[in-house]
Amino acid sequence: MLLFVLLSPLMAFVGVLIKLDSPGPALFKQKRVGARRRRSSDGQVVWEFHNFWFHKFRSMYTDADQSIHQEHIKAFVQGSLDTSEADAAKFKLKDDPRITRLGRILRKTSLDELPQLFNVLKGEMSLVGPRPVPIYEVAEYDEWHHERLAALPGITGLWQVKGRGEVTFEEMMDLDIEYVRHSSLLSDIKILFLTVPAVLAGSGAK
Repeated sequence: MLLFVLLSPLMAFVGVLIKLDSPGPALFKQKRVGARRRRSSDGQVVWEFHNFWFHKFRSMYTDADQSIHQEHIKAFVQGSLDTSEADAAKFKLKDDPRITRLGRILRKTSLDELPQLFNVLKGEMSLVGPRPVPIYEVAEYDEWHHERLAALPGITGLWQVKGRGEVTFEEMMDLDIEYVRHSSLLSDIKILFLTVPAVLAGSGAK
């Protein structure tokens, strides 16, 4: 809550800039796949997959064609991605024409991620955890990939600080599953500290 209050003036300023830069809402929302704890009938605590509304600052033109990204993600998951069409962050399109001028700056600095604090306050996300992914990405998963969903999704995570997006899909899966299996308060604090230089470097965040 304190972090949200401290960042509120910055978020308001970014929202105004987005409105001035291009027509449309300041916020972008999309259904993403996450997980939440629930207690089973025998008293065990289990993880339940669910969809929730994920918030970001809008970095694309309004009504941009989402099918372009869907096809790109499908190729990324299947390992058939044409590297000439991929950014340094392989799950992102290179020179994506749907991104606004301001949007490129927001993505480079990761300022577009700030509204996810709404999701953290609602208990749908954590500061640290696996990246929340669109429904169409999960549809491409093999069975063993679902283990990465057995934790609250996070604004930052292990793969962001170790690879900053410059990893293959299988490498991303391995890092997320490593986090799920070995997460702790200490590891979360370490990831939060490592996120700062990763964001300042800006690699894989185009």
